[in-house]
Amino acid sequence: MQFDFTYYNPTIIHFGKSSLTQLDNELTQYGETVMLVYGRNAIKSNGLYDDIMSILAAAGKKVIELSGVMPNPTYQKMMEGAQLVREHDVSLILAVGGGSVIDCAKGISVSAYCEGQDPFQKYWVEYQDVDNKVVPVASILTMVGTGSEMNGGSVITHEETKYKGGRVFPASVYPKFSILNPEYTFTVSQYQMLSGVFDTLSHLMEQYFSDQGVNTSDYLIEGLLKSSIDNLRVALKNPTNYEARSNLMWNATLALNTLTGLSKTQDWQVHMIEHQLGAYTDCAHGMGLAAISLPYYRLIYKFGIEKFVRFATQIWGISTEGKTQDQIALEGIDALEAFIKECGIVTSLKALGATREMLPKIAASTIILGKGYRKITPEEIQNILEDCF
Repeated sequence: MQFDFTYYNPTIIHFGKSSLTQLDNELTQYGETVMLVYGRNAIKSNGLYDDIMSILAAAGKKVIELSGVMPNPTYQKMMEGAQLVREHDVSLILAVGGGSVIDCAKGISVSAYCEGQDPFQKYWVEYQDVDNKVVPVASILTMVGTGSEMNGGSVITHEETKYKGGRVFPASVYPKFSILNPEYTFTVSQYQMLSGVFDTLSHLMEQYFSDQGVNTSDYLIEGLLKSSIDNLRVALKNPTNYEARSNLMWNATLALNTLTGLSKTQDWQVHMIEHQLGAYTDCAHGMGLAAISLPYYRLIYKFGIEKFVRFATQIWGISTEGKTQDQIALEGIDALEAFIKECGIVTSLKALGATREMLPKIAASTIILGKGYRKITPEEIQNILEDCF
């Protein structure tokens, strides 16, 4: 392990078919008023909404609802929720949905009692420490991918400035508990399932493609990558295969609960580009990541050749016989592309809603982190975008 680290994750996970039965006991830890945060109609059509409301009623909770959280949650929606928290003295924010709903709930949590400065500017632009009251958050997961159910991440889009900001908050903002029943993901569309699983893969690759050598975190990442690839193939053939969907759900959680990033520098440049693509197009996050990953990795692989060779051999089984390191590494990226095409994942920015006029704006507004194998330029970002247009 290359770097020293301190690891702590306070989220309680209730996993499996009977996990919702744990909600009643968890609710005893919180006050009278619960704010239920969710998307549009999915949890009502599949009966989950009624199940949750029955449990909340039996626990004697007063329920305030914030519905209509969109796939890329906005500043306006977050501030609407923050106002409701203040008006009703909410004691627990219960997010029911995928990562976007949970991200929004965390944003509401830190914004409701932020005084003296706009919370988006303070927390998502300036990355200041959280120094105000935080409202506890919990989640019931219905779509996998982001890992937001067990971390402090919150990605919010500011509509007016066209800036999609990601912030990783400290442990005080992590969900206090999360309920993960893989059966709740069965009704998610194939498109959204694919997007979510590639988000998982991208989280793992962002952490994997950094530093030289191979530490324990890299071995964990390789196992999760292979599990995600294998189980996605099964789930595409049979969307209600419980073992495959449960593996995909737990893979997504482990991919970003900070465990796999320990003692790693981490890259995250693909995510930074996609955030701005999403700010302009509102595209599905995982699809945008898939499109950007291929030209980005072909640009930087030479600077992390050993790890890209390992990716090719360990994940995709590429033979090394009679080949140069460059050939092996590129065959690994080609194998990733072939898998993306096999699954039907979208890699065209045009198909994701982008126009050529957007590309310079996306490139110019992308934050360049410079933590990967090579620091890229705005011009190279535009070339990446052109390559997958």
